[in-house]
Amino acid sequence: MEVQINQQPFTISDKTPLHRVLEQRGFSSAKGIAVAVNDDVVPRDSWGEYILQPNDKIMIIRATQGG
Repeated sequence: MEVQINQQPFTISDKTPLHRVLEQRGFSSAKGIAVAVNDDVVPRDSWGEYILQPNDKIMIIRATQGG
């Protein structure tokens, strides 16, 4: 099935949990990031249980330091 991650299309397996996609995209430490699916923030403790659906739009935001 296909989803979008930061506006880029990606193909993933059916019934893939959100945390698996984050690991595959290099966000395994998950520190300093926030994730929204279809404009709804998904709490970090729900990433392992959140099963993605076809055409979901995932937005990954990384916190940065600076002024």
